[in-house]
Amino acid sequence: MTTSAATLIPVSGSTRLPMAVADRWLLRACIGLPLLALILFFGLPMLSIAWRSLMQDGGGIGLGNYIALLDTPGVWRAAFNSTWLGLATTALTVLLGFVLAYGLERTHMAGKRFVAVGMALPMLAPSLVLGLGLIFLLGRNGLVGKLLGVRMDVYGFWGLLLADILYALPQAVLIIRAALRHGDMRQYDAAEVLGATPWRQFVDITLPSARYGLLSATFVVFTITITDFGNAVVIGGNFPVLATEIYNQVSGQMKFGMGAVVGILLLTPAALSIWIEHVATQRQARMSGEAAQPPTPHHHLLRDLGFTTACGAIALSIYAVVLTVVAGSFVRLWPYKFEFTLKHYNITLSDGYAPLWNSVYVSLLAALFGTLMLFMLAFAVRKFPGRLAQLASTLSALPVGVPGLVLGLAYVFTFNSASMPWGALYGSAALLALCNYYHYHTQGYVAMMTGMRNVPTNLEDATTVLGGGTARILRDVYWPAIQTTLLSVGVFLFMRSMVTLSAIIFLITPAMSLGAVSVMRLDEAGFTSQAAAFSTCIMALVGGLSLVLHALTTRARAAPH
Repeated sequence: MTTSAATLIPVSGSTRLPMAVADRWLLRACIGLPLLALILFFGLPMLSIAWRSLMQDGGGIGLGNYIALLDTPGVWRAAFNSTWLGLATTALTVLLGFVLAYGLERTHMAGKRFVAVGMALPMLAPSLVLGLGLIFLLGRNGLVGKLLGVRMDVYGFWGLLLADILYALPQAVLIIRAALRHGDMRQYDAAEVLGATPWRQFVDITLPSARYGLLSATFVVFTITITDFGNAVVIGGNFPVLATEIYNQVSGQMKFGMGAVVGILLLTPAALSIWIEHVATQRQARMSGEAAQPPTPHHHLLRDLGFTTACGAIALSIYAVVLTVVAGSFVRLWPYKFEFTLKHYNITLSDGYAPLWNSVYVSLLAALFGTLMLFMLAFAVRKFPGRLAQLASTLSALPVGVPGLVLGLAYVFTFNSASMPWGALYGSAALLALCNYYHYHTQGYVAMMTGMRNVPTNLEDATTVLGGGTARILRDVYWPAIQTTLLSVGVFLFMRSMVTLSAIIFLITPAMSLGAVSVMRLDEAGFTSQAAAFSTCIMALVGGLSLVLHALTTRARAAPH
């Protein structure tokens, strides 16, 4: 007698599904749950902000908000300022980023670790910390002005330009370094045989091979600049940009429809930039052949000395800005009384340190939930190809093109509703964690898929031949193979949740505020030294976790497999 795959088989007085059916349901759960969450907590909010932009303040549905936009000169001024600032920041950042990336990848310059650590510092703190540091150095009561005997004013365009360059530079360097690694040493060997000078090789080989990386960095930097809120609110002064205009329309004037329209206005260039960056990345990947031999830099005294000086100076400026914030938190009265004190750490405003621990809690939720969802989704996409997997991959690529302010505003429109069951989430740590996770969902998904591709398929085949099902494959094959990836993705989500400001600025409540928001509130109230102290605490937590991650991943890679 034979049984079908769907027949229930009794085992010790109970029943269970055959392995094939159980595997199928496990795979469906792995792709269904993350996909449902992606639709509910990303797709639905995006539809909500589009719908809210059509809801007119006087009632009814129409294009009234879009028409009113034409008679709102403040928005167009902010749009012009954002565009001008974005173009200027992008040009300078990509230029400096190429110098740093080339120095790190293609020269024997001294101090590479010093430069690399400097590039990591802006990632450990909320973006507005860079604005604070520039105020401490170049502001009206800044250190440089005191030493020179002049009263400087860093607020406005020039301050924002400097802050945004420092903020976007690390990401530009990462992208351009990846592009430079895709070179092929054989091209340079052939060029030398043909008598090409180093400059000719640079123009004819290096720049063309890195062009898609440079294009990708250009659009990423432009997107970061026009969507940044932290630096704009701290050091922008009387130079309004689109990010602060959204904040003013919603929080200041309570014009939610106009805020939605400005959000869509901000979303359009960001989404276009991300799409172009995606195309550039794909073409860069096609250009790098599997047999390519990465270029090996040769010693050249003058070149190496020049890059050591230039890259060291750029990195030193980042150290100066960030460490000035740390120093300012321990000084009695910056920059007049340099007496050591801890009084600025006695923070009583903005609920004291409660928002910092709220941030830790929210970030842990985002990291744990996000890592689990990403692991399930990436595993299902790898093991269960089909339309659902394709839909999941497509949706997973979209969040990176949505600015944090737009996503946060969309969450307000979606979840601030007493008539819907999900309205119970509004004001909770869970909703803040979800917003942070989906803000960085795409980056986490890409990292998880990269880790999945490194899992040996022969181990899966061997486990299947021995009778192991999906659960056994997960436990015995994938779990040991991608522990480092899981840890890296979890810590990435935790770190970004700790320092993000734009995505959660509309979602905080008096009972649930976060650390980055407290830094902004303290600075707005004129307590800049206390804002520096709070920022230092955030950087210490995130930096300490980065060191722990580095130690754990180093040990994991060194362990025998």
